[in-house]
Amino acid sequence: MKDIAEHVGMSRQLVSIVLRNAQGASEASRQRVIEAARELGYYPDESARLLRQRRSGQLGVLFTMRQPFEVDLVDALYGQAADYGYRLVLSTVGLGRSEGTALDELMRQRIEALIVLTTESRDGIIRRLPSGVPIVLLGGPQATGRHDEVHVENGQGMALAVRHLVELGHSRITYVGPFAGPNAAERLEGYKTSMRSQGLHHAIDAIEADYTEEAGYAAAQELLHRDSRSSALVCANDRCAFGVMETFLREGVRVPEDISIVGFDDSTVARLPFVDLTSVQPNPELMARLGLEAAARRLADPDHSDWYRSVPPTLVVRGSSSAPPSGRDFGLRRTT
Repeated sequence: MKDIAEHVGMSRQLVSIVLRNAQGASEASRQRVIEAARELGYYPDESARLLRQRRSGQLGVLFTMRQPFEVDLVDALYGQAADYGYRLVLSTVGLGRSEGTALDELMRQRIEALIVLTTESRDGIIRRLPSGVPIVLLGGPQATGRHDEVHVENGQGMALAVRHLVELGHSRITYVGPFAGPNAAERLEGYKTSMRSQGLHHAIDAIEADYTEEAGYAAAQELLHRDSRSSALVCANDRCAFGVMETFLREGVRVPEDISIVGFDDSTVARLPFVDLTSVQPNPELMARLGLEAAARRLADPDHSDWYRSVPPTLVVRGSSSAPPSGRDFGLRRTT
């Protein structure tokens, strides 16, 4: 404040009024101080300011940067948080960063509520949630204890994918994805239920694969070495679908001419022109809004009953799905 005051020829008290956004300074003085602060590279100490306030106005977000859809969700949360009067504090789970470490860092930031997008537990259940702050589970993880939740309608999403492929003429449709974990069991069961509803119970076929490109590669290799082959795949997420697609293309299998592929998440990967992946979109903008509403609602009324909302997805059709090759429901052949 001393440097700014000397720079603009004002008292430190007046500079303080402007930087605290308090009453008592003319608009001209306020503008001069703000411009001088920018020129001198001054930024207020936010942590010090928060210590003087009873409320922090901060929401913690636990996520992983390894899943594109979670990154899309964080972008959507950022775009809407200010509308609810909150700022976001992010902490990631990843290589060398455990769930416990990420949660501990968030709790040191005086967050008022916690939005959880991920868990490192294989069964999808997060068991070490902090007490004393409202919890919102957003997009997939499960937890014991009291919390609010915004969930994807995974079964409906799989029904959209299977129906799309059946309407194109496919009947040999394989599911590729995990059998357990966040959203996994619901997506697998949604696939099976949809196949049964289409009269294809005899053709139910699932390959277990993680939510990664590496797992998609392994699944594609298994499919390539089968005697009986599918003409279409439904993958549990876009990363897995991309791994399958890239492997097929390297092996001379054309997408969608030889085999159709549908992903789940409609992430930035799916929208890339050279991927052009048909994918189920869970609507991250709506999910983010409902998650923020849940946090604001719980902070306003801590004793309110638990809140659960489900978000219906849509199917975004792109170039990775088409009718079976030559009108026949038998694909996956290498080109020579």
